[in-house]
Amino acid sequence: MDNTGKPEKANGTNHNKKTQNPKRFLFVTLDSLIADIAWRIKLEGHEVRYYVKNSDDKEVGLGFVDMVEDWEKEIEWADIIVFDDVLGQGEKAQELRSKGKGVIGGTPYTDKLEDDRDFGQEELKKFGINILPSKVFTDFEEAIQFVKENPERYVLKPCGEAANLKGLLFIGEDDNGRDVIQVLSDYNKAWSKKIPSFQLQKRIFGVEIAVGAFFNGKNFIYPINVNFEHKKLFPGNLGPSTGEMGTSMFWSSSPNKLFNMTLKKFEAKLAEEGYIGYIDLNCIVNSKGIYPLEFTSRFGYPCVFIQEEGMLTPTGDFLYELAQGNSPNLKVRSGFQIGVRIVVPPFPFTDKETFQVKSKDSIIYFKKPTDGVHIEDVKLVNGEWIVTGNSGVVLVVCGCGQTMHQARKQAYQRIKNISIPHMYYRDDIGESWFEDSDKLHTWGYLIEQ
Repeated sequence: MDNTGKPEKANGTNHNKKTQNPKRFLFVTLDSLIADIAWRIKLEGHEVRYYVKNSDDKEVGLGFVDMVEDWEKEIEWADIIVFDDVLGQGEKAQELRSKGKGVIGGTPYTDKLEDDRDFGQEELKKFGINILPSKVFTDFEEAIQFVKENPERYVLKPCGEAANLKGLLFIGEDDNGRDVIQVLSDYNKAWSKKIPSFQLQKRIFGVEIAVGAFFNGKNFIYPINVNFEHKKLFPGNLGPSTGEMGTSMFWSSSPNKLFNMTLKKFEAKLAEEGYIGYIDLNCIVNSKGIYPLEFTSRFGYPCVFIQEEGMLTPTGDFLYELAQGNSPNLKVRSGFQIGVRIVVPPFPFTDKETFQVKSKDSIIYFKKPTDGVHIEDVKLVNGEWIVTGNSGVVLVVCGCGQTMHQARKQAYQRIKNISIPHMYYRDDIGESWFEDSDKLHTWGYLIEQ
């Protein structure tokens, strides 16, 4: 082990990024999603303290960063506080920001954009952006009757905290909605108490694409990020929906048509809110138009780890300047980045017994030193990386290249150097780019403006 506390067998591509101006960072997380970024900022030379609320995730990041039990006692110590989620975190961020603290985080408004799907859609409509027909329900029987009376393909999306249970999102395939009716009936029996509200959104076909950017409280910071999520469990977009199995992306130095027709229209509103952080809008686009699906008004996971691979500017320095309301110069790699999520049982499902038997405390073995590896539910014990938590998400392995083919080749070559009992991953992340890019360029959405 080297003197940073980092195992020599697994390195990050950008671990040579060092700060010239060390600061004190306090990370406040509900489910320990951002441990990797906290660790990397520590490696850059900053001081880092890390708080996790969820008791099941208390070991995630252990050994990589210094953990604390009461984040509020650390407020005075911190130069910058980073909130990594919505679900009420925006209210805390806004309060601290109003007291003059440097904060990365949302506001009650930006939390609501993501947590309340119906509100997010209405705000898009208010800003003159096309939206798909949708309706929010609090009663499964009412929703079943609605689909019977309005037979269509629908996407079923839990709202609020239940939206974090990504395996419950269901994308209908039947023209008459019979598969959605079946799933609604099943959820009514098994999940009615955990899903107090949900949205049915008309399904359309096209290319799923997200556009996002950092915001400093006054305006967007360029370059923007264009990314493509791969949510299904199996290659070929088969199987149940997951939180994410991988993402491909690139940084665009100038705003493009997609950005200007969507997120850019929210710039004045976000400035009014004093929002500081990253915001992303996932869309379906086709030859007829842009149809936003949902906001992510926070860091995305594993999106932020892949973005970090593409950032040449030290991450800690950038976030500190952003929190001060400055306009930091974000230097990024040209070309493409991809990230592949490596998981173990019971992912994408929640089954503590299966996790205990198959995955808990498994050692992550590196056949040789490997760059581009980002931790998720991992702890560091006696120099060994060990699987912890209970979700089964373990690592994100990244690749970069001037072409998507080169980025894919690098990522998958790195994965060959990693061994975890029962591990699995998708082998087609970024593969759809070769067809999707032709469509996007033909439709003009990637044209810089």
